[in-house]
Amino acid sequence: MYDYAPITQKVTYTTNRNGSAGKLTFSFLQQKPINLTEGAKVQFYVDGKEIFLGFVFITEQDRWGVVSVTAYDQLRYLKSNASYCFVGKKLGEIIQQIAADMQLQIGTLEDTGYTIPTLTKENTECLDIIEYGLQVTQYNTGRAYVFYDDFGKLSLREAKNMMSDFLIGNGSVLTEYTYKSDIDTETYNQVKLVRPNKNTGQGDTYVFSDSSTIKKWGLLQKYEKVDENLNEAQINQQGNIMMAYYDRVLKTISVDGVAGIPGLKAGAMTMFKIKDVPELSNGLFLLLNKVQHTYSDEEHTMKIDAKIINI
Repeated sequence: MYDYAPITQKVTYTTNRNGSAGKLTFSFLQQKPINLTEGAKVQFYVDGKEIFLGFVFITEQDRWGVVSVTAYDQLRYLKSNASYCFVGKKLGEIIQQIAADMQLQIGTLEDTGYTIPTLTKENTECLDIIEYGLQVTQYNTGRAYVFYDDFGKLSLREAKNMMSDFLIGNGSVLTEYTYKSDIDTETYNQVKLVRPNKNTGQGDTYVFSDSSTIKKWGLLQKYEKVDENLNEAQINQQGNIMMAYYDRVLKTISVDGVAGIPGLKAGAMTMFKIKDVPELSNGLFLLLNKVQHTYSDEEHTMKIDAKIINI
């Protein structure tokens, strides 16, 4: 074990809610040879609080002796490809099986209450398999879940159970922000679900639409193939939940230079209160999509991307 804190110049810790591992980078001026090898365990604490546990994947050194290190948490190992066929499993059970096969540690896996009829993927990244199960679970429960590494343990929790006590807004820790309203990225006013039908050789099609927003925005369609074992009632439920989630204007906020809050990570929900933004003037909990912490020159600042959610 070696304590790098006294010689570290800068630390950056980044988490994303979907699709990537937690990432820690730090740099230091090497004054004497240090045996820092690929795969070495890295633990990062702030005021004694456990923040990050991961493993070294990249080391770089420039001509001036400055060493830069990149470490990722356990989710990085889920970038490996595999093939699975799960039948009648909840998301937590799927995560448990994949983690066992990949020799990864497990933490809290909340019961979503939803059983996925079948989930079959061939030669697919394990993280993508879990993300697909996460998406299906959210579509069928109407609840947002977060899959993340909690200091060395893979965890699954509902976003509302990860609410932060901190307020970001006027008179608190807010400096610069950009508030965006758009229908360009995650907005759909028609959902088409297709269920394979072995008897006819065709797909059974179910369409859910909102004529009022189609008239206003034009037709924005999301197409998805659903499990062949779903019945009509289940498909209708999924379609209605998807419409409730996607048939809206996406509203997001990006803030930079925010005073740091140790332990805050993507997937959590935090109160934003900004008087000049009508939707946030009275305070509203937003879902954090990306959180980047920077520790440098005895300062701790954050850059955050968050969004208003309907789930």
